[in-house]
Amino acid sequence: MFMALGITLFYIIFVWFIFFKAQWLKFNITWGVVSFWVGAHLLLIFLVALRFFQPFSADSHVVRSTIQIVPRLTQPTLLTEVLVEPNTWVTKGEPLYRFDDTVFSLAVDNAKAQLVAAEQNAKILEQDVIAATESIERANAQLAYALTQKARYENLVPAGGARQDELDRWNEQVAEDQAQVKEAEANLEKANLALASQIDGVNTGIIQAQTQLEEAEYFLENTTIYAPENGMIVSQQARPGLVVGEIRLGAIASFVTEDEPYILATFRQQNLKFVEPGQPVEVALDLYPGEILNGKVEAIWWATRQGQYLPSGRLP
Repeated sequence: MFMALGITLFYIIFVWFIFFKAQWLKFNITWGVVSFWVGAHLLLIFLVALRFFQPFSADSHVVRSTIQIVPRLTQPTLLTEVLVEPNTWVTKGEPLYRFDDTVFSLAVDNAKAQLVAAEQNAKILEQDVIAATESIERANAQLAYALTQKARYENLVPAGGARQDELDRWNEQVAEDQAQVKEAEANLEKANLALASQIDGVNTGIIQAQTQLEEAEYFLENTTIYAPENGMIVSQQARPGLVVGEIRLGAIASFVTEDEPYILATFRQQNLKFVEPGQPVEVALDLYPGEILNGKVEAIWWATRQGQYLPSGRLP
C-alpha cells in the first residue's frame, strides 16, 4: 500500500515537473486526458494486484464449536429440572438437565428380577439333566422287568402254564416301556442342550437378562444429561414440563465448547491464488472500532455450499 502511494505521489510530481516546473511540454486538454489515463491505470494496476496479494472479505463469521444436546430416551419423558443457566460456563460432567426417571427405574428393577430368575433357571437346568438321567434309569429298569416277564410267559403259554392274554399284556407292556425309554432319552437330550446353551461358559438366558439390565441402566442414566465438554448453553429454551424422547427429532439446546474460536471468511478463487497457511491476517470488527486484530491463516477450505448435494436420485 505504501508503495502504491509512493508511486502515485512520484507520478504527480513527475507531471508537475514536466508541465509546470520545467515546462518541457505545454499542458492542454489532450495532455491532461493522457496524464489522467496513465495515472488511472497505474492505480488500477495496484487495485488489481491487491486482489491477489492482499485479498479482503466482508463476508466473515466468528465460528465456535457446538454440540447438540439431544436426549437419548426410549419414550416420551417429562423434563423435571433445568440445572444450568444460560451464558454460564460449566465444566465437563456437570449435570445440565434432569428428566422424570420413574419408568426407567421400574425398568431397571424389572430387569434385575429377570436376571435373578435367569440365574435360578440356570441352576434348574442342571437339576433337569439329573432328573432326566434318573428317568432313563427307571424306564430301563421297567423295560428289563417287562422283557423278563414276556420271556417267562412265552415259555409258559405253550406248556399250558399261563393264558395267552397274559402274554399279550406283557407284549404291550414291553412296547409301552420301550416308548418310555425313548421319551426319557429325548428329555435328557433336551436338558443337555438347554444346559449347554452357553457363551464363554455363561448361560445364554443369564447373558440376555444381564444385557437387558445394562440397557435399562443405560437409559436410566440418560435421564440426566451432563456437560459433554467445558463450555456453556447460550440460548436456554428448555423449561420444566417439556416432553422429549422418542418422538422428538431435534436437539433441546446447543452447547458451545470452550475451544478457541476462529474466523471463517469467503473469497473468490482467484483471490486465494497466493494465500497459504501461516500467512499473517488483519481483522477489523465492529465490536472494536479503530482496532486491528492480528492473526494467521490456519487452513484453506476448497469447498463451497453450492457444491454440496444431498444423496438423491436426481441429477444436478
